[in-house]
Amino acid sequence: MPGALRAAAPAALLAAGLVVAGCGTVGGSAGEQQTLSPAKPAVAPPGGPAPSGIVTPLAAPATKVLVDPRTKTVAVTLLNPPRLLLRTLDGAEQPRQFPLPGPAADLVLVPQSGELLVPVTTPGCLIRIPISGGTADRIDVDGPAQGAVAVGSVTVVALGDRLAVLDGNRQRAPILGFSDAARLLPVSAATGTTIWVLDRGRSAVGIVDVFTGEISPELRAGNGASDAMADRFGRILVTDTRDGELLAFAGNPPILRQRFPLPGAPYAVAYDGRRDLAWVTLTGRDEVVGLRVAGGEPVVVHRFPTVHQPDAVAVDPTSGRVLVASASGMGLQMIDPERVVQ
Repeated sequence: MPGALRAAAPAALLAAGLVVAGCGTVGGSAGEQQTLSPAKPAVAPPGGPAPSGIVTPLAAPATKVLVDPRTKTVAVTLLNPPRLLLRTLDGAEQPRQFPLPGPAADLVLVPQSGELLVPVTTPGCLIRIPISGGTADRIDVDGPAQGAVAVGSVTVVALGDRLAVLDGNRQRAPILGFSDAARLLPVSAATGTTIWVLDRGRSAVGIVDVFTGEISPELRAGNGASDAMADRFGRILVTDTRDGELLAFAGNPPILRQRFPLPGAPYAVAYDGRRDLAWVTLTGRDEVVGLRVAGGEPVVVHRFPTVHQPDAVAVDPTSGRVLVASASGMGLQMIDPERVVQ
């Protein structure tokens, strides 16, 4: 039924490996598991309505954006040349820039240390940058760094077919068994030992204990899982770009809890834990939608036109303001949902 939640199959069916509405367990050895070409953002249409809110020129394509609510800092990764831009949320202070050795594949905040983790695919390395100022630190890794997360005393870096576990600058034994591991998220509090892994090469999600190396069975996440964000309910929210859906998984091993149709090629996702809003960019429409996700099914409560090619989104949980970054060089958009007329 249009716009309605389609319930997930019972846990017993999913655990048995049955494919239910495109989501089932991914079984067999690594060589036998079905792989897919990773989904890419849809090419945004030309023209369209003017973007909502305020647009700040960046003079370069942007790939990732995040907000640190503690320091009120906006971090944006740019291309041509690759660099990290740091500016205040209100734009009152002079922006700072840090050169990067290659294009950033992700941008992750470590709240406990105030560091930014910037994985770079080529050359494969992880850049650590103190968000309040200081010297950047580089750790070379044996592969294309695509995602990162800090959990407990270690930092985990996704290298596609494996996870590198860094204890300081020392590398532990890698965790093998993936196709294209890209997005890493903590399952619960920072003191835990488990992380969510979004494997784009199998369009699947799984849970890994980074200290034991134990990997749960991966569960299929549609046909084109692109981005993911954890919410305060212990779930992982996943955009399925090819099928046009927002998926929610929970549990260990993962179980599909919710599926919600989002036409327009959903790609990037951010989560506002104070308002329980998931913000998803629709690159096929140059739009961003806000969905209330605290109830039994998601509900679209906001919809705004964006800058061209909105491949990245972030949200400030204090003010509720939404940041959308253009991958075609059209700037950084800031929307105040409570003040912008929809």
